Amino acid sequence: MVVRVLLLVAAAFLLGVGCTGGDDEPPPSSTATATTVTPLEGASAENVVVPATITETVLLTDVRSARQEGYDRVVFEFANGVPGYEVGYVERPIVADGSGDEVTVDGAAVLRVRMEPALDADLTQESAPRTYTGPNRFAPDTAVVVELVRTGGFEAVLAWAAGIDGKRPFRVTTLSDPPRIVIDVDSSS
Repeated sequence: MVVRVLLLVAAAFLLGVGCTGGDDEPPPSSTATATTVTPLEGASAENVVVPATITETVLLTDVRSARQEGYDRVVFEFANGVPGYEVGYVERPIVADGSGDEVTVDGAAVLRVRMEPALDADLTQESAPRTYTGPNRFAPDTAVVVELVRTGGFEAVLAWAAGIDGKRPFRVTTLSDPPRIVIDVDSSS
């Protein structure tokens, strides 16, 4: 009798496991719940200002963006340190540093990234070679970051604009090895 009960329990267990699908599939049930993405911890729509702690002009080497679960990430990578920065929403028109020419930026809102002392060319070299050789304008494959546009590199101030699909909370962090400024824009709502 005990063996028969154990066999019935084991059979019920195996039948239950066989009906649930793989790890990435919800169980076949009309009561399956949707996964909710929580808002980005520490994010707000307020300006973030961090003064420079170094005097040497840092050199930009890469700009990239990627979609993450619940946010889009924009990364500015440098060769020799992290500059001071100011990140915040600005009103249009967006103007280029130095020339004052108007710069178009796609998106409903514009998040300006101003970095100092920073450049994308090494002015200590005779030919001032570019240290960032990527595009000055591109549309990443992301959920809420619509476009990234270089808006200036003048007198050790480097500026980029991120076109966002609306004014969303963001957070700014820095990473080392290699030095980076990381901006995460909430895409959970």
